[in-house]
Amino acid sequence: MTPSPLVEARDLVKEYGQVRALDGLNLRVNPGDVYGLLGPNGAGKTTTLRILSGLEVPTSGSARVAGFDPATQGVEVKRRIGYVAESAILYESLTPREYFEFVASTRQLNHDAVAYASSLAQAFDAEGASYDVPIGALSLGTKQKVAVIAALMHRPPLLLLDEPLNGLDAKSSKILKELMLIHVERKGAVIFSTHIMEVAESVCTRIGIINDGRLFAEGTMGELRSLSGTSGGSSLEDVFLKLTNEERFVEETLERLRSEGT
Repeated sequence: MTPSPLVEARDLVKEYGQVRALDGLNLRVNPGDVYGLLGPNGAGKTTTLRILSGLEVPTSGSARVAGFDPATQGVEVKRRIGYVAESAILYESLTPREYFEFVASTRQLNHDAVAYASSLAQAFDAEGASYDVPIGALSLGTKQKVAVIAALMHRPPLLLLDEPLNGLDAKSSKILKELMLIHVERKGAVIFSTHIMEVAESVCTRIGIINDGRLFAEGTMGELRSLSGTSGGSSLEDVFLKLTNEERFVEETLERLRSEGT
């Protein structure tokens, strides 16, 4: 029996004045998926995640997250998601400890969630002296850890992660990737936007490639290699460049740069 999707988007269109950021996007993500959303800058990845989180309303089309419409049932959707924005949005006058207590209060979470946040902070090596320092005084990487912990602390069924590895050190990146895998083992799902092809290739069960606001290629690595006509040993980077028709541009650019250096 096919599971009910945690995310389903149909014909999503989002316009900002004369700019069409999404142009009929269709997307389905099931429990157990780590879904990698890849694409060039400006392709529509962040807009997609913001619509699914209820932060943006589509111009047309529809979306469902755990059965709820983010545009009209935003509170229900937010109870079921953990969202990490591309640029962390935090109350910088609060300390991490105070911020997690604030998040727990607004989400009406019990003490267990605050204790779990503390456990995550320890795992990310963020519970020492920085735990009681105003967030505004912390490094970019520590701010990112705070944003990630706040998204995870209520153990939501769906994680929406927009470039979540930005600023993280190697140890914290590894822990977050493993937490994503643990999350889907427990029948949750992750939509994971990244420019780091090696990470997407190693973590994602399915990958969607978006360009000009449309999802034009989707599948496992094997399916994408077949679709692109690349060999079985091709990396995701090779597949991505082939499918986005940027392979020739890269080759010609590199050849020009080589010739200019001689």
